[in-house]
Amino acid sequence: MNIIICGAGRVGSTIAKLLTEQNHSITVIDQSGDDIQKINDSLDVKAIVGKATSPSVLERANTSDADMIIAVTRNDEINMLICQIAYSIFKVPKKIARIRSQEYLDPKFSSLFNRENLPIDYVISPELEIAKSIQRKLEAPGALDNVPFVENKIRLLEILIDDNCPINGIKLNDLTKKFPKLNAYILGVIRKDEFKILKKNDSLEHNDKAYVMVSSNQMEETLKVFGHNEKKSNKILIIGGGNIGFNLAKNIEETFESARVKIIEKSKERAELIANDLNDTIVINGNGLDEDVLNEANIDEVETVLALTNDDEDNLMVSVLVEKFSKDKRTMALINKPNYSLLQTSLKIDDMIDPRMDTVSSILKHVHKGTIENAYTILNGDYEVIEAEILESSDLINKELKDSDLPDDIRIGSILRGDEFIKPSSNYKFQKNDIIVLLSKRDQLPTVENLFRISSI
Repeated sequence: MNIIICGAGRVGSTIAKLLTEQNHSITVIDQSGDDIQKINDSLDVKAIVGKATSPSVLERANTSDADMIIAVTRNDEINMLICQIAYSIFKVPKKIARIRSQEYLDPKFSSLFNRENLPIDYVISPELEIAKSIQRKLEAPGALDNVPFVENKIRLLEILIDDNCPINGIKLNDLTKKFPKLNAYILGVIRKDEFKILKKNDSLEHNDKAYVMVSSNQMEETLKVFGHNEKKSNKILIIGGGNIGFNLAKNIEETFESARVKIIEKSKERAELIANDLNDTIVINGNGLDEDVLNEANIDEVETVLALTNDDEDNLMVSVLVEKFSKDKRTMALINKPNYSLLQTSLKIDDMIDPRMDTVSSILKHVHKGTIENAYTILNGDYEVIEAEILESSDLINKELKDSDLPDDIRIGSILRGDEFIKPSSNYKFQKNDIIVLLSKRDQLPTVENLFRISSI
């Protein structure tokens, strides 16, 4: 598939890397000669220095032959214009734009994005995606991540195997016998920075990060099996009232009635603006690094602190300062610079949030169409967890799992048949309209597409 990526920043370069490794033909356009040089030095792509809004530059990129254009420059308006030109002049079938401004995303302006106005097929808002991701983590305390599939009926939990995990060292086969009614299935683990698909006689080890498919109504029960008995936080403090902090507070107000949320925002103008748009959240104008301001927010009573400012260093320092008040508080920090993740353990921060991968996952799920509805990347895209529907044309129809000849690097994680959650077993038989959530190594994605009749574009 021919894909043009406009913008060679962290998101653009990451998407280019992942899609190149999936054997797509990639062209990257950016005005920065330095960013394009980095792309040229590290990836086998066509890289062009120039304005992606220029028809002549797009012509050099053979845009008329493109199946998709992804606009992820730093400017919303440029991203929108790129999609308009790609459609009007070059008739590109699928157009994706990253848009940060909340004004463009206001529901009352929803008619803006259509063929008659701005022909953008998919709008990606990083701030909204990150806010949703953080909210999911708050819904599953004890999990490192919590990803919904099949309209929230199935969840993928990432769980750390720590000193308190009672099933550490137990073979997977024995786990099934010990918890026969638990609708959970372990896809695999990250162990020593590598992903490992576990077999029946394998066991979990200390410091593994396990990826577990679970029925949504058994999240809490599953976490308890892994030794996590943490309760949902009712008292939440957000440092930074930007788009992420504001949208998170708004989401919590709408879905978590018992939660009490406070926001500390440095800008007086911004604090007043978000205070008017929030109903139950208390907004405090001040610096989150000021101990007096933290005391005003009753930091002693807070259970979870989220540092979500636009400054990585401030987010790290807030998390360290909170540790001074109490060692029992859960801390989460938004970090854009990947090297800072190395400081997580030494600074005792419970979770570092990388906004890049949330955006990348949101874009990647639109690279396919047909029966694929969702996608989640693991280890920077080495593996993907995807959701797909069994079509009548699939070679898997009426085959039992043991006879399906799936490659070792593809693992069925769960099945939804109607409203019934099915844990995969060797005698499970694929049926039309079954919705499958599966794990696939990156180089096996073409096999997945063929088996499930998922077509690119």
